[in-house]
Amino acid sequence: MKNHSFWSMRTLRNFYVASFVAWLVWIVVLDNNNLRIVFSNRMKMKELENEKAILLEKISGVKKERKEVFGNPKMLEKWAREKYLMRRPNEEVYVIVDENNQTAESKKDE
Repeated sequence: MKNHSFWSMRTLRNFYVASFVAWLVWIVVLDNNNLRIVFSNRMKMKELENEKAILLEKISGVKKERKEVFGNPKMLEKWAREKYLMRRPNEEVYVIVDENNQTAESKKDE
């Protein structure tokens, strides 16, 4: 006769399959870090990496501009006049804007 113990191969196999299915359901649906959250975090990470690349590009542009401007007093005056609309005493500054009330300088920055 066959030995019908509780731990026979069929029972163990069913136990492992059931355990695997329970673990899979837990990971996919019930866990705090389920697949939906993992994928959304990866998408956020890609967006943040793209934003980081853009900001690093802007930083390098600002560093380049700073190096050019602060090395030359005439460039410093020109930069201050153009960027911050500074002026000398008894001098008038006219700013030309478009129909959307945007300056020509703000369009260059975009």
